[in-house]
Amino acid sequence: MTEVSSLTGRLLVATPALADPNFDRAVVLLLDHDEEGSLGVVLNRPTPVGVADILQPWAELAGEPGVVFQGGPVSLDSALGVAVVPGEAGEHAGAPAADGDAADVTDGADGADTDGDGPLGWRRVHGAIGLVDLEAPPELLSAELGSLRIFAGYAGWGPGQLEEELVEGAWYVVESEPGDVSSPSPEHLWRAVLRRQRNELAMVATYPDDPSLN
Repeated sequence: MTEVSSLTGRLLVATPALADPNFDRAVVLLLDHDEEGSLGVVLNRPTPVGVADILQPWAELAGEPGVVFQGGPVSLDSALGVAVVPGEAGEHAGAPAADGDAADVTDGADGADTDGDGPLGWRRVHGAIGLVDLEAPPELLSAELGSLRIFAGYAGWGPGQLEEELVEGAWYVVESEPGDVSSPSPEHLWRAVLRRQRNELAMVATYPDDPSLN
């Protein structure tokens, strides 16, 4: 199999041509991407459910809006925490997640940091962005986290599936920023991410929600 260049830590931004309603105007943070497949969370799908309603101990650490986000159509009954730890970009800033991490991403304690690279209970995904062990005591991380977002479910692709979608023009691939995880206005994130690009993608941000009305 052709070696896959890892896109871990990048954003997938849905193109206007993407027809799947699950990903209409979606901004997906890739948490793992290799030849075995891809896994990520949709950053701009807030739900009406408050974090306090399902994970009360973590509610105070969750940024505004303090609700659970729908991370994707897979395993909606599982919770996943993504957090930014300020000052943790360091020498590992571009390092992809270790092999096999995708399988452990929703396994509670298996997601804990075990190599000393960051605070206990947090495992780096890319730069300052990492996964939180939601079964750990929140006080372990309360002094370290810059922001926390809780997701129900995730988006997953099998081997080669995401690559096929990229060839078909379903997604733009752009660099992520730590602030994307905790955007206080997730409904504007799709346009905001495109607008900051220094190429023709900035023009796509002006694409109307319903082209037929143009």
